[in-house]
Amino acid sequence: MGPRRMLLLLSGALALTETWAGPHSLRYLHTTKSGPGPGEHRYNGVIYVDDTEIARFHSDTASSRLKLRVPWMEQRWVEQEGAWFWEDQTREMQHNAQWSRANLNQLRAHGDQSAHGSSTWQEMTGCVVRSDGRFLRGFSHFAYDGTDFLALNRDQGSWTATSGVSGSNVVRLPDEDVRRVFLEDTCVRRLHLFLEKGKGTLLRADPPKTHVTHHPISDHEVTLKCWALGFYPADITLTWKRDGEDLTQDMELVDTRPAGDGTFQKWATVAVPPGEEQRYTCHVQHQGLPEPLTLRWVLPLQTIMTIVVIAAALGVLGAVAAGAVMWRRKCSGSDSAQGSDVPLTAPKG
Repeated sequence: MGPRRMLLLLSGALALTETWAGPHSLRYLHTTKSGPGPGEHRYNGVIYVDDTEIARFHSDTASSRLKLRVPWMEQRWVEQEGAWFWEDQTREMQHNAQWSRANLNQLRAHGDQSAHGSSTWQEMTGCVVRSDGRFLRGFSHFAYDGTDFLALNRDQGSWTATSGVSGSNVVRLPDEDVRRVFLEDTCVRRLHLFLEKGKGTLLRADPPKTHVTHHPISDHEVTLKCWALGFYPADITLTWKRDGEDLTQDMELVDTRPAGDGTFQKWATVAVPPGEEQRYTCHVQHQGLPEPLTLRWVLPLQTIMTIVVIAAALGVLGAVAAGAVMWRRKCSGSDSAQGSDVPLTAPKG
């Protein structure tokens, strides 16, 4: 079973004829933490397809293995036909844990942090395929203590160190040819297999539920917030416009966040003068929408009813006031008419 069985199965995945709404990506996130005590290391490896976590690895014990994080990957396949698939990736995780720890120790020694403090070494490596499943691009980035450190160039044949970062000469990097084969071949085949096994979940497109809310800040400013909730995949565009003019530079846009139920949420805000809310529109684009949406803030029905009631009440009060004025004028006119009938001098006898 080994290599021949693996090639047959993965070749079958490559032979898929359906078109996947894409692009799609497979990402491996590796994180190694060292310290604060000497000799202390913790390693985590996570596999993502697009925005879904597929499996996770912890180096808590020597027998650590990949643990599935999705229900659609059948346990029977994992334990039997696909056992080689998980064995290969488990070995990769174990190897990466050792390699990352060695690099982290080298960097800590280079920066004189070997005896105190804590440090982190991270790697994000993966591939992206087009809708037809063909390779689009690969990527591989390293970070040290949260700062970009090294990146694989677009030609996938060399590495570039981030400007101003020291220590790139003390770490051991993957061989460029080996990394290129992994990104263009192994990674793509694995991604095809994941997409085929989880197509009912991974290839879905849940449209966002959208609305705009109104938040008074002061007498001179209000905030309009455009919400997009419950959508999948995570890629979405929110843009505010004023009279059709793009306000990208003037709006506040939060990062897309997981909702905890397999979907995502995002919102964008813009500050506007009171009374000018209708000049502003929010534009939403997402794979699950048949066409982009355009939203405006709409007065709540309760507010509209309140305004109507107040206007009606003011109208009634105005009518009553006008009637009172007319009645008083009429009464004054009657009194004047009656006074004119009284002679100015008494009649002669």
